[in-house]
Amino acid sequence: MSQNASPQLPAALAVGTESPDRNLAMELVRVTEAAAMAGGRWVGRGDKNKADGAAVNAMRTLIGTVSMNGTVVIGEGEKDNAPMLYNGERVGDGTGPECDVAVDPIDGTTLTARGMPNAVAVLAVAERGTMYDPSAVFYMDKLVAGPEAADVVDIRLPVKENVRRLARAKNRWVEDITVCILDRPRHAQLAQEVRDAGARIKFISDGDVAGAVMAAREGTGVDLLMGVGGTPEGIIAACAMHCLGGTIQGRLAPRDDDERQKALDAGHDLDAVLDTSALVASDNVYFVVTGITDGELVGGVRYRGDTISTSSIVMRSKSGTIRRVESEHKLSKLRAYSAVDFTGPR
Repeated sequence: MSQNASPQLPAALAVGTESPDRNLAMELVRVTEAAAMAGGRWVGRGDKNKADGAAVNAMRTLIGTVSMNGTVVIGEGEKDNAPMLYNGERVGDGTGPECDVAVDPIDGTTLTARGMPNAVAVLAVAERGTMYDPSAVFYMDKLVAGPEAADVVDIRLPVKENVRRLARAKNRWVEDITVCILDRPRHAQLAQEVRDAGARIKFISDGDVAGAVMAAREGTGVDLLMGVGGTPEGIIAACAMHCLGGTIQGRLAPRDDDERQKALDAGHDLDAVLDTSALVASDNVYFVVTGITDGELVGGVRYRGDTISTSSIVMRSKSGTIRRVESEHKLSKLRAYSAVDFTGPR
């Protein structure tokens, strides 16, 4: 983070004319760290609602200190019936740029409750009015790949052809390709097609934002993400793809006839492929993720007496910068000034 802050615009020019500033990066990671540290106290305790509640409260408290005029576009909202971080809520301290904000205080609440890998706290920010509105259809069919294969995969092609193209782009044998899929009954046919193509499968029980980012990052053991998951999570993943140079392609997947009709009435083309830029139409995007439990993407929260350790990744699309942030937090000092209780259940 630069030690020389950019000069502030006059108040009359500040609202609606600024883009998200580079100095937001370290402010945003403080928000996901807080959510991870609060939610992490509930790892393995079997109560996903209390874990999510703790993370939501911490994220809402810290996001209020960030220098931006944010509007939550992807929030807890309808999915969790939450009183905080709901769609349309204004967040930030009101002094910075107008932004769209996507939050997921815990991507993988069940993973957290059960002490399973790859639960993360996620936050994404883009210029105001650039994030796709996911309200018409809650699910979408997705394909996510990294920068090597971004221009060769196509969700409209058969699974076998996409696996073959990706293997060629990455200079791998098809048998060495691993496809990440949410472990759901609806994916039985997809899983069979992946196996018939000769590739391997990594099933995940929850958390397809982390799965999408793993598909676009080297060293995670995942090469491709496929299958139907949440539309809000798809938009958050699109923010990450802008930063990583990967691709997400999606098609809306209504759950029933009522949702299908709702989408058609809203003017949505259910056959249209929504690519990365359709989901987030900005080249100035931040994506921040902090681990709650250990995973291929980031390490989980560690509690050692008075010290809490966190592992995060901070990305910005405009600069192409990707930072790994390893932090140590002193609990005694946090208690002195923080409005968030990081001590957890007693």
